[in-house]
Amino acid sequence: MSSEISSADEYHLRRCVELAKQALENGDDPFGSVLVDANGAVLAEEMNREQSDRDPTAHPELALVRWAIAHLTPEQRATSTVYTSGEHCPMCAAAHGWAGLGRVVAAASAAQLAEWRASWELPAGPVAPMPITDVLPDAVVIAPVAPFDAEMREVHRQAALRGTRRRACG
Repeated sequence: MSSEISSADEYHLRRCVELAKQALENGDDPFGSVLVDANGAVLAEEMNREQSDRDPTAHPELALVRWAIAHLTPEQRATSTVYTSGEHCPMCAAAHGWAGLGRVVAAASAAQLAEWRASWELPAGPVAPMPITDVLPDAVVIAPVAPFDAEMREVHRQAALRGTRRRACG
């Protein structure tokens, strides 16, 4: 996967990291995502709410899919970009594909997240971590993106130390 990004990509990834940190402060796993239109305007943003909502599917990427379906035309969805702190889990990748959303830019890859968990001797999540392109072969995905991946590693390490880290991918 390519790691070439623009200053706009960096701006939106920075916000994803902030949202992930906020999710962790709220007692949730540290994931945050932003949906941006073809012109670079932020349409919606979400953070993980698995614990807050008592819903293991309350991933920010899935919330953005639902928002996009309710508010955007298929053409608008296709030209959008989802920025996220961690590469989508298979559930979110499938929803992304069914909704017809555009490219994905992720600070950390699913492989990195799984590697970090293993290095901290955390149990594997309930769903196998895999690249989005294993679920959506034609997806345009940029992940991981330095230095945001290193920053997310530290956020996930903090989550592991707090004992709030439950899932292996975004």
